[in-house]
Amino acid sequence: MRAPNWLTARPVAHRGLHDISRGIVENMPAAAQAAVDGNFAIECDIQLSSDGEAMVHHDNALGRLTEGSGALLGMTAAELKAVNFMNTPERMMTLGDLCALVGGRVPLVIEVKSHFDGDRRLVKRMAEVLASYDGPAVGMSFDPDQVVALRELIPGRARGIVAERDYTVEEWPEASAEQRRGMTHLRHAFRTRPHFVAYWVNELPAAAPWIARNVFGLPLLAWTVRTSEQRAQAARYADQIIFEEFLPGT
Repeated sequence: MRAPNWLTARPVAHRGLHDISRGIVENMPAAAQAAVDGNFAIECDIQLSSDGEAMVHHDNALGRLTEGSGALLGMTAAELKAVNFMNTPERMMTLGDLCALVGGRVPLVIEVKSHFDGDRRLVKRMAEVLASYDGPAVGMSFDPDQVVALRELIPGRARGIVAERDYTVEEWPEASAEQRRGMTHLRHAFRTRPHFVAYWVNELPAAAPWIARNVFGLPLLAWTVRTSEQRAQAARYADQIIFEEFLPGT
């Protein structure tokens, strides 16, 4: 399998086309709808609930952009779906809700969040949801073990690795030192067998993504592109952008 052509055919809206000045918060339904209206692909994050549901949310705890507090892993899907995004009437979605909203109109680039504990329940639930979804969708993760889970549990969908150059204990406290070392330089590639790479734009060019793209032919997405300088960097070294805070083409 190769990465589908649609993966790089259009810019990818980071956590949907959100705009806090308009009351549109990342990963909420209005952000997804705005991306569909703009004909952009949607990057989203999924987290696991206590009862095994895939919730569309970046943080592993409530409070930064939502009402309430507490870890998502300690709450059921029903409890999380009752949570409002701050200063909006909108509530958290499941992956199934997002698929129903998008309906295959634009691609989904789904990032699997991880606690680096080997738990595959989130990918298993993602597999169940996508089994009945005909729209374009791929999965990716920073955690190589979750990419392996994508390879084994959802073999019919393309998968990617999200990466950067360094992984510090401050930024990655749940990952062990061995896991952090294993994430560097895409050294896990023969185990994860990714179909594409998403790499931090500020660290392009870099040897590992250059080799992945130019030797092995893997599409390279640059994240997260916000400034004109980053746009120029991505245009030079990557095949497509994951963007926010501006509209491509403007």
